Amino acid sequence: MKNNRPVAIWLYIGVGMLVIQVLLGGLTRLTGSGLSITEWQPLLGAFPPMNEAAWQKAFDGYKQIAQYKYVNNHFTLSDFKFIYFWEWLHRDWARLIGVVFIIPFIYFIAKNKIRKEMINPMIVLFVLGGLQGLIGWIMVSSGLNDENLYVSHIRLAVHFISALVLLCYLFWFALKISVPGKEILKVPSLKRLNFWLLVLVTVQLIYGAFMAGLHAALVANTWPDINGAWIPAGMFSQGGFLTDIVHNTITIQFIHRGLAYLITILIAVWWWKSAQTPTNSLLHAIRYLPLLLVLLQVLLGVLTLLNSQVKIPITYGILHQCVGMLLLLSLVWTLYLSSAPQD
Repeated sequence: MKNNRPVAIWLYIGVGMLVIQVLLGGLTRLTGSGLSITEWQPLLGAFPPMNEAAWQKAFDGYKQIAQYKYVNNHFTLSDFKFIYFWEWLHRDWARLIGVVFIIPFIYFIAKNKIRKEMINPMIVLFVLGGLQGLIGWIMVSSGLNDENLYVSHIRLAVHFISALVLLCYLFWFALKISVPGKEILKVPSLKRLNFWLLVLVTVQLIYGAFMAGLHAALVANTWPDINGAWIPAGMFSQGGFLTDIVHNTITIQFIHRGLAYLITILIAVWWWKSAQTPTNSLLHAIRYLPLLLVLLQVLLGVLTLLNSQVKIPITYGILHQCVGMLLLLSLVWTLYLSSAPQD
């Protein structure tokens, strides 16, 4: 494990940078900045406009799309610079992640720090990273027209979940080369429950993206009831079950709330069952983490909802997204620590 230490540190730095990247994506969405840059320039785009003429050209490009014409036509150049900054930072942080991965990768290869069995997972990481950039641009380009005011919430969810797949894959790989084998326990029942919790949390995160993309918090900002009812009116009224659970904002919020309660109960059950693990194990030491995170996540969800009067509050929204990612990573960590192979 000591020989892997520099590589593991590098990978954990990557995990941290990816978390920041997803949060920058959230800020880009919450500030309505995602369509501000209408060109994809992988190299030249690393620099923002360097003079007033270049700024005006970028602003003129934004003026051609529906979002400016029908939502932001009151924008001045100063307003445009504000939204441009967040999208530019989101893209430039992605470029920085690429540099932070490629340069040490070449160095570690040259110094024989990366073993042969690590090569294929590294290649998968690079491919996933490249695909994530491509998915992001496809999502943005879908809104650069005269029809769409915002990008589709479905495309937003695909972009978000693909980022989380990359994040979890990288975290799992880092765990494989840094966690001592003696810390990995064989607890099949705990592992099985942990797996299904990850499935539910993934579905919940998809619905979180739907909530964000459709601003669904604004249709019912009361708690614990939903606009004065436990089963709100207006659900399953959009021509088919599948259409309703994907496009109807009140149904989406109802599902998102319901999943939060279910996940909290199941994590409490997992926490109770995990008390049976050896007291000197790492899994036993961190077993409180998912429970604390899910309780904090529910609290932040409620605060985000109650403060969504005219628009989604940026601070609560970002904290809610951040804790959601940390909850996901905590469950990946506990799954890894309970995944010793059967004899």
